[in-house]
Amino acid sequence: MARINAPVKNKEELEVEIQDLSYQAMGVAKVEGYPLFIENTLPGEVALVKVTKTTKNFGYAKLLELIKKSPDRIESQNRKYMQTGIAPLGHLKYEAQLKFKQKLIQDLLKKAHLDDIEVQATLGQNPPYGYRNKAQVPVRKVNGKLEIGFFKQNSHDFMPLEHFMIQDPRIDEVLLAVRDILRDYHVPAYNEELNTGVIRHILVRRGHYSKEVMVVLVTRLKDLRQGQKIAQLIQATCPDVVSVLQNVNPKRTNVILGQETKLLAGKETITDTLNDLTFEIGAKSFYQVNPTQTEKLYNEAIKRAHLTGEEVVIDAYCGIGTISLNMAKHAKKVYGVEIVPQAIKDAKENAKRNFLAHNTEFELGDAESWMARWQEKGIKPDVIMVDPPRKGLTESLIESAVLMQPQKIVYISCNPATLVRDLGQFKSRGYEVTQPILPVDQFPQTTHVETVVLMSRKDK
Repeated sequence: MARINAPVKNKEELEVEIQDLSYQAMGVAKVEGYPLFIENTLPGEVALVKVTKTTKNFGYAKLLELIKKSPDRIESQNRKYMQTGIAPLGHLKYEAQLKFKQKLIQDLLKKAHLDDIEVQATLGQNPPYGYRNKAQVPVRKVNGKLEIGFFKQNSHDFMPLEHFMIQDPRIDEVLLAVRDILRDYHVPAYNEELNTGVIRHILVRRGHYSKEVMVVLVTRLKDLRQGQKIAQLIQATCPDVVSVLQNVNPKRTNVILGQETKLLAGKETITDTLNDLTFEIGAKSFYQVNPTQTEKLYNEAIKRAHLTGEEVVIDAYCGIGTISLNMAKHAKKVYGVEIVPQAIKDAKENAKRNFLAHNTEFELGDAESWMARWQEKGIKPDVIMVDPPRKGLTESLIESAVLMQPQKIVYISCNPATLVRDLGQFKSRGYEVTQPILPVDQFPQTTHVETVVLMSRKDK
């Protein structure tokens, strides 16, 4: 086993100054150039820490005492939020969170030798709490009682919680009402170790504008005794709950939802609007969890595309059509492609619902294949829109997009690291970033940041 030649030893206690904040929201101190990552510390703070782990290139330490505090620190009223990882930036003032997210992108660009690209100030949210329109909360038995809560970060230690800070406050109220009804009906909570009990999770969705609420009881067994009575009582207690469903997940898995969903009371879906477009949302629908910031994000993407009503647009990760339909209001034609069959079915329905079926086409499959087919048909997009998952774009998709020679490529990213990697790829193929990158804070109190980037083809 290779000897670790670090300037610190395990269990050693030392005083350090925090110099930076990592993308995981851990304070970074340096001992003879050796980085130590320390939870719950901020740049500018001086701390007494205890080394917990060392590797060849970096180590971890635990905070024992804060000797000097940052003026940007918020003394969290509830330490539980920090322990669950629900709000890893909950101890940092919001203005400083926005600067942290801007700097995160700037640092990555610098590392990739792309620091000539400017990054605007992060577009924030006011207030930066209570924004999530969806909650998936585990249920466990604690001291003989059914409880809702969360797990401590990197562990299976369950912590009961009643307020979740970043969720719509009405969702918290509904969760507590459902918890109390399940207790009254003596429904057994799930036991992960033994794979026994009934209720695994409670999922709640709420339409930001419609105010409609959906409750999904995720159960281990198909048979939920008195399920319909429970559902009726949920609706009687919370009149805004228009949909109560049961989802069955018998597997020993971390995946929350199982394959089978059945209606217990009300209707199958709720509706909500996004930039005045109406969407139907089911138990399993992919729908943005922060609608007000999503509206800003999409509007910024449309602004950068400079749509006049004459353009042909390709949306390479169209999902249920949220971006495609937003763009279709301002473009001549939008072609969307997605690999998830249900999403394409939903996208087509959403196009009809919003009277945009005449200038939208949605196809099932991977974007590379469809781009090749569209090219063969002589379709020439003016704008290609991409909003990929965290892993970013594949090289083949970048190649396919460039081959179509659009004047503009608009990239919405949920992962700055893969965004910066992909920008380098586009640059080498003749596209350049022509406006400062805009970070949008979709998930306040967390380290996640969305970005909107406009790239234009260099005229040869």
